[in-house]
Amino acid sequence: MGSGHRLGRPFGWLWGAYGTSALGTWLAFGAFPLIAIQVLHAGPAEVAALSSVGAAVGALVAVPLGPWVEFRRKRPVLIAMDLVRCAALLTIPAAYALGALTFLQLLLVSVVVAAADISFRAASGAYLKTLLPAEDLLVANARFESTTWTTTIIGPPLGGAAIGLLGPVATVLADAVSYLLSALGIRAAGGHEPRPERREAARLRAGDLLDGWRHILTDAALRPLFFNTALFNGLVMATQPLLAVLMLGRLGFAPWQYGLAFAAPSIAGLLGSRLARPLVTRFGQHRVLVATGALRAIWPVGLAFVGPGTGGLLLVIGVELGLIFCCGVFNPVYATYRLERTATDRVVRTLSAWTVTTKASTALLTAVWGVLGGLLGPRAAIGLAGVLLLATPLLLPRRAAASRSASVTSGERRPPARGVR
Repeated sequence: MGSGHRLGRPFGWLWGAYGTSALGTWLAFGAFPLIAIQVLHAGPAEVAALSSVGAAVGALVAVPLGPWVEFRRKRPVLIAMDLVRCAALLTIPAAYALGALTFLQLLLVSVVVAAADISFRAASGAYLKTLLPAEDLLVANARFESTTWTTTIIGPPLGGAAIGLLGPVATVLADAVSYLLSALGIRAAGGHEPRPERREAARLRAGDLLDGWRHILTDAALRPLFFNTALFNGLVMATQPLLAVLMLGRLGFAPWQYGLAFAAPSIAGLLGSRLARPLVTRFGQHRVLVATGALRAIWPVGLAFVGPGTGGLLLVIGVELGLIFCCGVFNPVYATYRLERTATDRVVRTLSAWTVTTKASTALLTAVWGVLGGLLGPRAAIGLAGVLLLATPLLLPRRAAASRSASVTSGERRPPARGVR
C-alpha cells in the first residue's frame, strides 16, 4: 500500500473518524466486565451474560435496520449511529457519578451499542462503495485494517493506565467522546452522496429482512466465504475464554504476561495489512484470498500445546504472530472482494446479514465451547477447535470470481458514477 496513493478529502475525513472511534473502542476494551465486577460486584454468570446476551440481542435488533438503512443516504446514518453510541455510553459515567448505576443499565447499553455497531459497519461499507472507484477499495480497506491493528496495540495499555488513574468509567467516557468526534469528522467529509432509488413498495415487508441472506446464499462466490467467516471467527473467539482460564489459572501466567501475549503480535497485523495490496497486485485477488485464508487456519491448534514459563509465553506469541499476520492480509482483501460482489443497492442488507450471522455464530460456539471446556478440560477443547479450524479452508471460494458485471443479477443496478472524490 503506497503511502502516496491519495483517495481524496472525503475519504481522509472518514478514515480519521474511523481511527478516532477505533482508538476509543480499544481504550475501553474490557471496561464493561470490569465495571460489572468492581462496581456492581457481578458474578461470572452476569459477566458472561453482559457480553454474550448483549451482543446477541443487539444483533437481533439490527436485523430490521438493514433494509431501512439501505434506501437512505449513508452519511447521515453513520452520523446518527455515532451519536446514538455516544449518548448511550454517556449514561454510564452519569449514572456512576450519581450512584445509580445498575447491571440492567449496562446490559441495555451493550445492546444499543451492539445494534448501532452493526448498522454503522453496514452503512460504512455502502458509503465507501459510493465514495471511491472499485480500483481504490482495496487501498481503503487496507488502511482501515492498519488503523485497527495500530489502535489494538496502543489502546488497551493506555486504557489500563487511565482506569488506574481516573477510575473504572474513565475509558467509557473516552469511548463516548470518540464517537462524538467521529460524527463530527464524517459530517466534515462533505461531498454529494446520491440519494438511493426507492423501491415501488416503500413499506418494509417481512421478506425484506431476509434479502441480505438471500443474496449471499445465491451467490456462488459469497456463499462459501460466508460460512468460512462465520465458522472461523466463531471457533477462534470461542477458545479465548478457555485460553484465559488455562493461562491465568492452571499455568500461572501473570495478567501482564497474558496481555503481552496478545498485544505484541498485533504488530504483525499492521505489517500484513500494508502488504495486502502489493500481494494482490503481484499474485491476484483470488490467490491471496485463498492462500491467506488457508494459512490463518493452521495456527490456532498450536495453542493446545502451551505450557508454563517463558517457553509457553513465546509459543502463544508465535502462534498469534502467524495468525494475526495472515488475518492482516486476508481481511482487507476479503472486505474488498465482498463489496465487489455486491450491487450498490443491497450492500447494507448484505453486510448486516453477514455481521449478524457472524456475531450469532460466535455467541453460540462460545457457549458450546464453554460446556466442552468443562467436560473435556480447557486444553482439549482448545485443541478440538484448532482441529476443526483446519477444515475451514474447504469453505473458501475455489475459483476466481467472475467479472463484476456478471455478479450483478438481473434487477440490480450497476453502481452509479462516483463524483464525490
